[in-house]
Amino acid sequence: MHSIVYRLDNINTAAVALWQMGKDFSVWTFNGEMGAGKTTLISTICQYLGVEDAVSSPTYALINEYKFTLEGNPKTIYHADWYRLKDAIDARNAGIDETLYQHHTYSFIEWSSVAPELLSKPYLKIDIELVNENERVLSCSIAN
Repeated sequence: MHSIVYRLDNINTAAVALWQMGKDFSVWTFNGEMGAGKTTLISTICQYLGVEDAVSSPTYALINEYKFTLEGNPKTIYHADWYRLKDAIDARNAGIDETLYQHHTYSFIEWSSVAPELLSKPYLKIDIELVNENERVLSCSIAN
């Protein structure tokens, strides 16, 4: 397990470190209480990757899709928020599972605890702890 401590004014450094640690995993889960900064961190990672689309919380849309280029190859990030889903059946009915593990894609999932059975292992698990309004601790591990 790796830990990254960051303040909101140096979130870019945390995003770069997280990308370097997890870029080989196509599925990343972001866990933390409401307001911990899951969407903010995902937005910062997307900015680092050169995503030009507006990155926002997909709470009501369930999934947002962002395009970027990595080493000359087109890639897609599916940013999903499972908070409003009841369970895996609800997620499957919404088509959420169709975005997981596609070729040339990354899935960044908030609130994955709603339907963990949809996640094939290994994947990168990121827990965000809110220390105070400006400081966070990321705990990163590989779910096997």
